[in-house]
Amino acid sequence: MCEASAYLIQDGKEELILENVDELHREGDVIKMINLFGDQKALEARIRMISFVDNKIVLEKP
Repeated sequence: MCEASAYLIQDGKEELILENVDELHREGDVIKMINLFGDQKALEARIRMISFVDNKIVLEKP
């Protein structure tokens, strides 16, 4: 499986937002994430980095 963990940069540190993310949608300035279990998070952010090797998504506030 290739689910990723999503982090938001807060005060220069990565804060875990959601684990096992398997869908990510951009809707304007909002990033919506859905994980393997159907849990959802949506926040105003932009993608800073995605690492497919590390299964990691890093977001930052716009």
